[in-house]
Amino acid sequence: MCKSCIPRIPTDMGKAEAFAGQMIQTINAGALSAMISIGHRCRLFDVMAAMEAADSKTIAENAGLNERYVREWLGAMVSGRIINYEPKNQTYELPAEHALFLTRQAKEKNMAAITSMLPVWSKVEDQIVECFEKGGGVPYEQYGRFHEVMGEISQASVGENLTELVLPNFPELEARLKEGIQVLDIGCGDGQILLTLAQAFPNSRFLGIDLCEEPIAGAQARAAELGLKNLWYEARDLLDFKTIQNFDLITAFDVIHDLAFPDKVLSLVHSWLKEDGLFLMMDIHASSYLEKNLDNPFAPFLYTASTLHCMTVSLSQGGMGLGTVWGEEKASEMLLEAGFGNIRIERFEHDLLDSYYFCKK
Repeated sequence: MCKSCIPRIPTDMGKAEAFAGQMIQTINAGALSAMISIGHRCRLFDVMAAMEAADSKTIAENAGLNERYVREWLGAMVSGRIINYEPKNQTYELPAEHALFLTRQAKEKNMAAITSMLPVWSKVEDQIVECFEKGGGVPYEQYGRFHEVMGEISQASVGENLTELVLPNFPELEARLKEGIQVLDIGCGDGQILLTLAQAFPNSRFLGIDLCEEPIAGAQARAAELGLKNLWYEARDLLDFKTIQNFDLITAFDVIHDLAFPDKVLSLVHSWLKEDGLFLMMDIHASSYLEKNLDNPFAPFLYTASTLHCMTVSLSQGGMGLGTVWGEEKASEMLLEAGFGNIRIERFEHDLLDSYYFCKK
């Protein structure tokens, strides 16, 4: 072992032991996150939220799952203090206070949905390690069901909240949507947000664009099933997008920081807007400066998201690699450089992760 690799001897064993305890908590939390993701995907939390205390056999039957796996999963949930256990009757109960943050009914409060992102990211760990050694990035197509997980998270945090909680704060924009305007959503993913908007505002016309064909195909199928005549999707590169008409409203939900060339796209967005148009950009609530993020409760998650997905996907295309935590300072700077002279940043109580940028020319 090289001399520089020999660890220094700790001088405060109390601090060392405290950190060992912190690491045990971290390991347990990481393991629980994986099990919470499984519980979410198997709808166990949703099933248990609607039940009284029950044994593992009853829970498994109600969920349509294998009892042996459910019982072992329950062991993790009980020891992780997520589900209550009564030893005498061997029954399990999901407290209502916990269900508030673990079930699909909770919508934007459902943190179990977010844990499903961790297994998606872990599948590319080998490629990420290689990037640490050689540079470059991991392309989007390596991430399997990422668009499915991201679509669920986005729909829960934005979805109906956009029409019920956000837009009512901007009556002029809401009135224009009701009257009928041209709307473009860039990086629309599986298109669920646009589906909600198209249903809420039938007089407006909506176009969603995303680079990946698989989520676009699914979005087109859902729009057809619903019989929506005011909604279209296209799979294409934004840098190659040409339009003969400008838009009244352009939206981007948690997408700009992922792009290879966000500066170019923001300039294009500015050029695609009508003179009285609005660009609504939802992106991560954070600072561009690490020291200002230390009190952000989601900071470790956000920097992890950046390393394992957002930054590396951009770098895989030879892009800027802005990363998840590009921050409000950098975002405002880039919006100004793109030509937006009127930028208003808002936070909404229902959304713990994001800031909303309302930008005009």
